[in-house]
Amino acid sequence: MFTPIQVAATVALNGDQQCVKDIVDKYDHRQDVLIEAFNNAGWPLRRNKASMFVWAPIPKCVEHLGSLEFAKKLLVEADVAVAPGIGFGDYGEGYVRIALIENDKRIRQAAKNIKKFLKQYDGCEIPE
Repeated sequence: MFTPIQVAATVALNGDQQCVKDIVDKYDHRQDVLIEAFNNAGWPLRRNKASMFVWAPIPKCVEHLGSLEFAKKLLVEADVAVAPGIGFGDYGEGYVRIALIENDKRIRQAAKNIKKFLKQYDGCEIPE
């Protein structure tokens, strides 16, 4: 490996780790906001242990769409972008991946859009 890369990696790993804690805290907070907002929108999610992504099962009332069609409909009809699970292999079907890259306000807006989107499907349990 190129020596300057090795030196930079050593400095980064042996240096102050506060920046790592700050990033972890940011993603933890965003995940908390996303889970609360999406649960209130009728899409129950569980907490992931570590990642900048939430691996989310498709709501039962729209499972029949599959991950690709669900992701396309969310994009077109709700202005929310997620990655279809099928793109990560056969075991990804039935899930979507949500990146925790947006701020609280944008996450909550996405949840409002999703709530409106889910209301059009029978069987979706939407809290009032």
